[in-house]
Amino acid sequence: MCAHHFTDDLGTSSCQGGESLRLEDKWGGSALPRALARKALEIGIEVIGGYGLSETCPVISLANFKPHMLQWDEERKLNIRTKAGFPIPLVAFRLEDERGQELPRDGKSRGELLVRAPWLTQGYHKEVERSEELWRDGWLHTGDVATIDPEGYILIVDRLKDVIKSGGEWISSLELERIIVEHPRVSEAAVVGVPHEKWGERPVAFVVPKAEGKGLLSEEELKGFIRGFVEKGIIPRWAIPDRIYMVDEIPKTSVGKIDKKEIRALIRKESSPGKS
Repeated sequence: MCAHHFTDDLGTSSCQGGESLRLEDKWGGSALPRALARKALEIGIEVIGGYGLSETCPVISLANFKPHMLQWDEERKLNIRTKAGFPIPLVAFRLEDERGQELPRDGKSRGELLVRAPWLTQGYHKEVERSEELWRDGWLHTGDVATIDPEGYILIVDRLKDVIKSGGEWISSLELERIIVEHPRVSEAAVVGVPHEKWGERPVAFVVPKAEGKGLLSEEELKGFIRGFVEKGIIPRWAIPDRIYMVDEIPKTSVGKIDKKEIRALIRKESSPGKS
């Protein structure tokens, strides 16, 4: 997934001499965290979410507001700003379950996001099987798990390969990451599924505390914070990570995305029987 965050004629802030500074910002590589969006707004940056892949060249949706949303309070608007958005012209979306059945646009049903548009890539160079898999049934398969609400806005829930399957239930690693970074002492978070003998997989988190939180933020405090979202009915109780590791940095790929393959390898090394 490559979710992009955009600002459209972004915020204006005053400078010395009465001049103004116009900011235009783009953000790529991950979903837009609510805490980051709120902070941007606080310092005068107008920010909205968007979505695209390399295969879609890239942007295919933006979280612009519909007219009836313009009078909403800012906290309610954040629910829209942090979504992947509404399809731009000439783009069609579809949500499918594992059997290829279309799912309702109710904001709750989760399935793979499929897309059509005139400019999408036709396939991968010299990779016929991957190309056929990408375009099976005449739709480009994004590999992203999403919901679509009744207004037509998309929320990316996770990558298919990163969804944590625990005891027959799906746990969204992205949703857990969004919740964890809401904690005022957290700078960054990554959640992965690790093998579990009884449940198949269980969530484990890597967390980078903010400078003022280093040495103070504990695993117990964070788990308690996450339980607050369980009590609000936002996530189920079994989504609370089994382990939370406090780290100085989270492994990234060459393009700046969280490297979950490397994180899983580090966790395996940490939990290996031979580790001293």
